[in-house]
Amino acid sequence: MGKLKAYLGIARGPFLLLPVALVASGASAEALEGRFDWLHTAVALAGLLALHAAVNIFNEASDMRSGIDLRTERTPFSGGSGTLPSGALTVRQATRFGLVCSGIGVAIGLWFVALFGWVLVPILLAGGLFVFGYTGLLARLGVGEIAAGLGLGTLPVLGAALVQEGTLGSAAIAASIPAFFMTFNLLLLNEFPDEAADRWGGRRNLVTLLGRRRAALVYAAAVLATPASLGVAVVLGALPPACLIAAAPALLLIPALRWSLSRAREAVPLPALGGNVAWNLLTHAALTLALIGSMWMESRSGQI
Repeated sequence: MGKLKAYLGIARGPFLLLPVALVASGASAEALEGRFDWLHTAVALAGLLALHAAVNIFNEASDMRSGIDLRTERTPFSGGSGTLPSGALTVRQATRFGLVCSGIGVAIGLWFVALFGWVLVPILLAGGLFVFGYTGLLARLGVGEIAAGLGLGTLPVLGAALVQEGTLGSAAIAASIPAFFMTFNLLLLNEFPDEAADRWGGRRNLVTLLGRRRAALVYAAAVLATPASLGVAVVLGALPPACLIAAAPALLLIPALRWSLSRAREAVPLPALGGNVAWNLLTHAALTLALIGSMWMESRSGQI
């Protein structure tokens, strides 16, 4: 049980709710347009869980090798799991586990390519870059937040939609846009507590590049862009009006917005970090339920 807890620790088990939310958003968006397959959805979820875990594992292993993991001040939402500094696992064991997880994800991706052809290849290639290149390359080039927004936001939603029948509807494209902003912000806010350690370890993220005040304003802008993107999608007819309910969880960000607009030089309050995570998951949940409800209403109206 101790080893299992350690492996779940470096995989950042609680954070693996995000792939569930992303797949649910993409699959329900495509179901709204009459395309849904339970088996494909379940297999896609397994693949995304494995790849998300791999990113987390490689990141923890890298931070331990570089010494960043020994300098972070951990919170429940940032600073790593503490598994490797505690000695529960070695860096080599963690790396092997990451390779196994990434291998599972790649195998599932290739299975879908065999089913649907080249349409999935661009997403899989981009996903591979984000999995294997995030920690060692992208996080040191100042594009880590964008990579996270794409690799654990936009692309999984699009991929979960594509694997239903190999096509992509407007609802899935619309749902993928707020997913980008939410995952972008999920990473960005969690970087503030790690600022000193990241500077020491040579990471180039928005906090170290722009400074706390300007990076906090970028965070606030991405918060506002999320409900705005939902509203635009509804106005354009890409999403049904019920999806506007997905803007409601943004109320959880009041502590984070208050901090970002007036106290960015201070430590991020724990309620702000927690609200940021809850906002992400609940927005996806609300969007999924709205899409399913709209699909049900359309089917009912078609029967009358």
